[in-house]
Amino acid sequence: MNRFTTAAIAAAFAAVAGAAGAETLRVSHQWSESDVRHKVAQIVADEVAAADVDLELQIFPSQSLFKAREQYKPLARGQVDMIVLPLSYAGGLRNAYNLTLMPGLVKNHDHAARLNESEFMDEIEAIMAEDDIMVLVHGYLAGGFAGKDGCITAPEDVKGKQMRAAGKAFEQMLAGAEASIASMASSEIYNAMQTGVLDAAITSSSSFVSYRIYEQVACFTPAGDYALWFMYQPMLMNKSVFEGLTEEQQAALMAGAEKAQAYYLEEAKKQDGMAREVFAENGVEIAEMTEEEFDAWRAIAQETAYAAFLEGSPDGQRLLDLALSVE
Repeated sequence: MNRFTTAAIAAAFAAVAGAAGAETLRVSHQWSESDVRHKVAQIVADEVAAADVDLELQIFPSQSLFKAREQYKPLARGQVDMIVLPLSYAGGLRNAYNLTLMPGLVKNHDHAARLNESEFMDEIEAIMAEDDIMVLVHGYLAGGFAGKDGCITAPEDVKGKQMRAAGKAFEQMLAGAEASIASMASSEIYNAMQTGVLDAAITSSSSFVSYRIYEQVACFTPAGDYALWFMYQPMLMNKSVFEGLTEEQQAALMAGAEKAQAYYLEEAKKQDGMAREVFAENGVEIAEMTEEEFDAWRAIAQETAYAAFLEGSPDGQRLLDLALSVE
């Protein structure tokens, strides 16, 4: 072995030793750095850094590490340490996760917060634990309806309309209300409305604003006291990685997660309010969904989306009942 090789090996060992001082965990998600879900991850990273516990979180936004729908398995396998993920993306792997994007299960953000602390969520977390995954930060984001020619609050408002839904369960419910379904990404709604392909759409509050849907519609039904569309989008962590950290590092992570979760809830509410304001400022009529209309939608969902979920799901009814029992 010559002296150059020896020097290279020594340098490599020195680099490893230096890196060992502060452990780095990798975080993957699909959104830009301006998105609320990135900011949730950043709060955790900042709090951990401030705790000075030899732990660093490196965030990879915009699908730069894994594609949006391909993050769950790498997390379970320990190929990435944390992800922020709409959990229903993994509904093909675990049917129970489809309940986290199901019409009528969540009424409003405060109800979502109670659901996060419920026995239902305990059961969802137990299923995650079987895949060596745990929840760091709980969070739901909401959405609403937008109609090109009129308001949509009740099931009869969608009869005969060509609609874009967000998620299979919502497509099943809308079809049950006699709407025609056009599947597309939220980024395609604007052009589809402009060209007459779509009469109405469901998507998140943030997407309604960022894609300027207010330029194409006459009426907007935002998430308010009652809303149908809520999507659970938590920050998840590989359980074994967490358990392998020191007590100080674990405590720093959980403290950061607590702060991030409080921010997530308040910011989700703000996004709904901002969407309402932006649409109103652009001359769009604002409609409100009543409790009676919410219940009518849920009745259709029970006959369609809920029934489809329960097919081939031996434990599905118990989980659904647990979710519905949260007031």
